[in-house]
Amino acid sequence: MSLENFKLQPFDSYEDGELETARVSFKADCEFVKGVVDMEGLPNTSVTEIALAGRSNVGKSSLINALTDRKILARTSNTPGRTRELNFFNLNQHLQMVDMPGYGYAKASKTEVATWNALIREYLRGRVQLKRVFMLIDSRHGVKSNDIEIMKMLDASAVSYQIVLTKLDKVHKDEQQKLFDKTHDILLKRPACHPFILATSSAKGWGLAELRAEMLRLV
Repeated sequence: MSLENFKLQPFDSYEDGELETARVSFKADCEFVKGVVDMEGLPNTSVTEIALAGRSNVGKSSLINALTDRKILARTSNTPGRTRELNFFNLNQHLQMVDMPGYGYAKASKTEVATWNALIREYLRGRVQLKRVFMLIDSRHGVKSNDIEIMKMLDASAVSYQIVLTKLDKVHKDEQQKLFDKTHDILLKRPACHPFILATSSAKGWGLAELRAEMLRLV
């Protein structure tokens, strides 16, 4: 699909039973594997990986909990920058989800933030089994400059990524189309970006079925 056709993922683009199969799959055993602070600590496995990236406090941990229908699988916090490792979660031995440190603002020293950001970049560039990065964007704020920086790096490295708008319930319905249109315009310039945008709310359950199905398509 051409980059001129960026749009929200249509509900009817999934085959019969695909959404239900994904729902059941994500209710299977899902375990925290380990937290990694450097490349030497990465799990030695060939299991398909997907990563969740985004600015600090964008809702990565909340989304992982919602996708797997668990309350405390991934730690959540109101404090930006709490996730300071690459946190690996194994879904029934066939999909590994990676909760990445939030980039951007964090209550930490500049040295710590620089270390986390370096780890993010090194992992995204060098992980062979990483099939797609799901890049989370807070619907209340839209795409920011540090999001663009990560997109440029992914484009240059030819790493596939897909935009996931989070916390959509926090945006008034009248403003949602403006959000979609603005996001669409930004993504037209991004060659490695998947042509469908996903819109979600962990609190309301919006878009979770489609996101689960997208992830399982990569296995």
